[in-house]
Amino acid sequence: MTDTSQQDRVLIFDTTLRDGEQSPGATMTHSEKLEIAGMLDDMGVDIIEAGFPIASEGDFKAVSEIAKQAQNAVICGLSRANLNDINRCWEAVKHARQPRIHTFIGTSPLHRAIPNLNKDEMAELIEQTVSHARNLCDNVQWSPMDATRTEEDYLCRVIEIAIKAGATTINIPDTVGYTAPRESADLIAMLINKVPGADTVVFATHCHNDLGMATANSLAAVEAGARQIECTINGLGERAGNTALEEVVMALKVRNDIMPYRTGIDTTKIMNISRRVATVSGFQVQYNKAIVGKNAFAHESGIHQDGMLKNAETFEIMRPEDVGLSETNLVMGKHSGRAALRAKLEELGFTLADNQLKDVFVRFKDLADRKKEVYDDDLIALMRDSSLDHVHDRIQVKFLRVICGTEAPQSADLTLTIDGVDHQVTATGDGPVDATFNAVSKLFPHKARLQLYQVHAVTEGTDAQATVSVRMEEDGKIATGQSADTDTVVASAKAYVNALNRLLVRREKTKPAQVTGIAG
Repeated sequence: MTDTSQQDRVLIFDTTLRDGEQSPGATMTHSEKLEIAGMLDDMGVDIIEAGFPIASEGDFKAVSEIAKQAQNAVICGLSRANLNDINRCWEAVKHARQPRIHTFIGTSPLHRAIPNLNKDEMAELIEQTVSHARNLCDNVQWSPMDATRTEEDYLCRVIEIAIKAGATTINIPDTVGYTAPRESADLIAMLINKVPGADTVVFATHCHNDLGMATANSLAAVEAGARQIECTINGLGERAGNTALEEVVMALKVRNDIMPYRTGIDTTKIMNISRRVATVSGFQVQYNKAIVGKNAFAHESGIHQDGMLKNAETFEIMRPEDVGLSETNLVMGKHSGRAALRAKLEELGFTLADNQLKDVFVRFKDLADRKKEVYDDDLIALMRDSSLDHVHDRIQVKFLRVICGTEAPQSADLTLTIDGVDHQVTATGDGPVDATFNAVSKLFPHKARLQLYQVHAVTEGTDAQATVSVRMEEDGKIATGQSADTDTVVASAKAYVNALNRLLVRREKTKPAQVTGIAG
């Protein structure tokens, strides 16, 4: 069991790579998963739920590699309540310095009906599967999915069974984001007081944000005795998302006067991993998002600006640098050198090897030639675009020229490199973007449907970079692509192709078995 001898210590369990990746369109590549896991490990996350090993061969390999590379964190894999799932999970996590098996089953009346088990049959299955997991691994977490809608007496009964069978962590999921803070606290307190053996395990809270109360519910559970919070970077997750790691961590830090608990998170690393997760998942952070939103430390009101100039504490309850946000926004330009670029990128949270800096510097110079002034947000967009690892993409944009204006039809001359071979076509459409997308479809026929197309200016001015987000759906699989460029149509083409490449990755992730009832 994880050491919790100090009762003020709250463990941070990050499930960005499992529950977060279940967001439609948030699929990450193998290398991206390893990178995010490394960042989580480096920032002090206690437990990383690396994936669902039996879901696919890709998931199994990712969990195995993350288990091998982790230096500090416990590495956890998810498994359903059956022996094959648990065995597969153990095969993936056993390489970790500190492995954990997380097994679950839905215990509410609605979820008991899915496998058609009565209460006694389910109780027997819980005892069997948790015991099997504990025989393989000393660190076992068990979750009664949809716990907040499970009958109180039955919930106590099955938790007692799981503890006796060897579970070391009991996680209480609010799977559908149904509960409220008072209920969250009361439930944890009741379980700790009523369940025999409760004092020998760690109680965890796993909240979803369907009613916008995930953070409040998690903190309420901690005050009632929970000592593990399950969360994701940026609150990424199914439907309205999960508890946001940055919110609970900073709430505990800023309001330590009324919540005297601590985590092991290096909060100065929050902004960098937030940006990286937004990039690899394709889910941009809303501007007014707490802690990591673009406007989180912005002040426009005259009264607020006056107060900030006199004393920052008048309108800021935390410092930007506490979460790794640079205080300055110094302008870079075409005369800026490599050393200045490296220093600025490190200030923004990006550490580059010499060969990486060389590539980014070329892109920076190209951008500086097209823009009069290159701001922090421009560099962040540049780094996002540079880190998409296009070298390994099957489809790449090589050349694009469009003809547009008041007279139709608008047209696009496009050259794509597909599996190393160049292909060229001219297509027309209702505007330059539509023409470009039509050209892509001619060169690489597909059945994917465009669900979302968004354009955001990175900075102000007519020479501003545009960040384009594209979401596509094919046979129930969803992928999101992004790109940034001073030419909006070029950014659109690259984002569209990026989404197609991600769909191709998803095609390859064939599941060996039908996986239903994934915990959340």
